[in-house]
Amino acid sequence: MFNIFSNAFDNLKNAVSKTAQTLVGNVVDSIKSEDEFSDFVLDDMEDLLISADLGVKYTSELVDNLRGQNKIKPKDVKDYLKKSFLETLNNAGSTKLNLSDGLNIFFITGVNGVGKTTLIGKLAYQFKRSGKKVLVAAADTFRAAAEEQLDIWSKRAGADIVRKDKGDAAAVVYEAIDKANAEKYDILLVDTAGRLQNKFNLMEELSKIKSVIDKKAPESLKECILVLDANTGQNGLQQAKIFLEAVNLTSVALTKLDGSAKGAIVLAIAKELKLPVKLIGVGEKMEDLKEFIPNDFIEALFV
Repeated sequence: MFNIFSNAFDNLKNAVSKTAQTLVGNVVDSIKSEDEFSDFVLDDMEDLLISADLGVKYTSELVDNLRGQNKIKPKDVKDYLKKSFLETLNNAGSTKLNLSDGLNIFFITGVNGVGKTTLIGKLAYQFKRSGKKVLVAAADTFRAAAEEQLDIWSKRAGADIVRKDKGDAAAVVYEAIDKANAEKYDILLVDTAGRLQNKFNLMEELSKIKSVIDKKAPESLKECILVLDANTGQNGLQQAKIFLEAVNLTSVALTKLDGSAKGAIVLAIAKELKLPVKLIGVGEKMEDLKEFIPNDFIEALFV
């Protein structure tokens, strides 16, 4: 769907440059003069990987594989990490957005402040640009001005919107599905509230919206996407666990990857939760929402 990575490798390389330094550069630099993996060297490597937000569990596994073996030397660590990271991303599942003929519903969730509204606007723009008829459901009726912001982004993208300011979120989605079916829309993007302060209310609301979709258009629900801010690092993993309880997440969209040193959260989520990242935000422009391609991401990290 997104034919926008073809000439964008330099852009991606720049976007992940800080992550590349913390996750790869610092580790390689710290051990390149060593001949063997001593306990001291491995402990230092472990500290660096954890501080790069790779996660304790995943880091321990990577480092423990190097203990008591002679095949991989410190000079080989770059190739070792590259191979391990790519394998982790590939094992999490396909990074292609699920799309089919007829109506495609994308249920988009995440805590407030992660760039959810912006991502929906950019995703709507990409779909419109590829010739799709796009409708947005403003089902984040809890946050002040959320519907207004989404309305502005929808207009910029050329998409239509269903909104009921301060109304019932599930009722908004119900009406949006009716409209989408009646008027033959290709894409329905559903925005949702993301208040973690009251987890019970969040779960209830998301489950209610999900049940509306399950009853009215179960075959049309193609993705449940969790939006995460790359800068949250390991907190993003905790957010993912909470939303997994509420809805059956299928994938992750990572925003604000440009300028973040914590992009390793992509790998931590893929490893621990087996959730593929399918979209990444690498800038402010409408075109800066990209399809996530594991090979390109790894090449950019290890360039």
